[in-house]
Amino acid sequence: MKLLFEQSINGRGCDILWNCDVPKVRHEGMKREKKLNLPQMSENDISRHYTKLAENTYGVNTGFYPLGSCTMKYNPKVNEEIAALPGFTEIHPLQPGYTVQGCLKVLKLAEDYLCEITGMDGMSFQPAAGAHGEFTGLLLMKAYHEKRGDQKRTKMIVPDSAHGTNPASAAMAGYTIVNIPSGEDGCVDLEQLKAAVGEDTAGLMLTNPNTAGLFDKNILEITRIVHEAGGLNYYDGANLNAVMGIARPGDMGFDIVHLNLHKTFSTPHGGGGPGSGPCGCKEFLVNYLPGYRVCRSSSDGTEELYLEKQAESIGSVKEFYGNFLVVVRALSYILTLGREGIKEASQAAVLNANYMMRRLEEKYDMAYSGPCMHEFVMSLAKIKQETGVTAMDAAKYMLDYRLHPPTMYFPLIVPEALMVEPAETESRETLDYGVDILLKIHREAYENPEKLHHSPKNTIIGRPDEVKAARKPKLRYDFQDETEGN
Repeated sequence: MKLLFEQSINGRGCDILWNCDVPKVRHEGMKREKKLNLPQMSENDISRHYTKLAENTYGVNTGFYPLGSCTMKYNPKVNEEIAALPGFTEIHPLQPGYTVQGCLKVLKLAEDYLCEITGMDGMSFQPAAGAHGEFTGLLLMKAYHEKRGDQKRTKMIVPDSAHGTNPASAAMAGYTIVNIPSGEDGCVDLEQLKAAVGEDTAGLMLTNPNTAGLFDKNILEITRIVHEAGGLNYYDGANLNAVMGIARPGDMGFDIVHLNLHKTFSTPHGGGGPGSGPCGCKEFLVNYLPGYRVCRSSSDGTEELYLEKQAESIGSVKEFYGNFLVVVRALSYILTLGREGIKEASQAAVLNANYMMRRLEEKYDMAYSGPCMHEFVMSLAKIKQETGVTAMDAAKYMLDYRLHPPTMYFPLIVPEALMVEPAETESRETLDYGVDILLKIHREAYENPEKLHHSPKNTIIGRPDEVKAARKPKLRYDFQDETEGN
């Protein structure tokens, strides 16, 4: 597909501007040294170009998107309708509070409901994404220890099955990472944890269910061990979709959580954002939350909402109050489902994952025996050994069937891993289609492995050099003539 600059024809355009009705002013000192180089195209050509781009884009509205640990669920259109209301879109973050009471109520309701779902006591919507929420939560933890004069707590315990952002966020917050291996069951090894904790332990970062799709049966013991050592427990909310409405992180012993509204609560995901990764905490940490929280006051029987900065706030991690319209979408989703619907969504997510796993386990090696939670992990190590077909080959082959591949080579503790998360919004017919393609891949691996090595064949590009694409990406268009364009 040609770029806009490759379609450009000198002299062609689509702008019709009226004569300027104010005096022209030239700022010679600010004049660019070279003529601005923009593609010259008709409106018709531009429209067709972006339509083709849209046709070539794959997302949750296009087809099945079983990306493990990312919960790519359908985004209900009612959420978009609500978020587009003028009362939400035509506001300014510096307006007086009395003029935006409805918007403040959205933030307060969302905080109340999300605290109820997670078992937390307060929440900030400033963080713009999951890793941003992690970093914010770790700053809360750091502020807590420093306030108590406990400077020796410099180490963060992170299991080897953790999301890669966990150790990265901890390192950004200034902690030394202590990596502990998982047990044979794919969960936290209690003996390794006991050996790792001590007076220098700041906390533990954990996802439950974990990245293998397993709910750790020892979760209460795990959080107790960390608490008794003087550390805090941080909950990575990436996998909350499996347990929301059923089990609460706060009841498991966690002190801090982050949520991915662009995963669990059906707001748009990917494409550069905007996302939302609110950070919640228990009461003893609320004073450290970033930015402003919505508070209530009553006078003459009338409730009024206002913004207040916490007394010992860590400061701001983003401007103003976060990505507000993403919060509107999430609240719309919560109100639409209600208490029972939230629980049913999790139950359906778990059901869908177990259905796919059961259909596939006769041909594929499952990393861990079921039942799983919202996702499961397959290992293609045996298939690779016997046929030479890798997890990468399988993923590339799926593209020819307009099926987005699962997460590859993660978690790192599983060789040749494919991690599948179907989410609750997919029908049985869609699940069967995905399973049938995976079964076909298994058959082809033994009958015609070369076909998989050279897939995909029906996509815009074939199989690029992955290493070169990562290390030497070509991100700029090379103009033959910088003045006139190509």
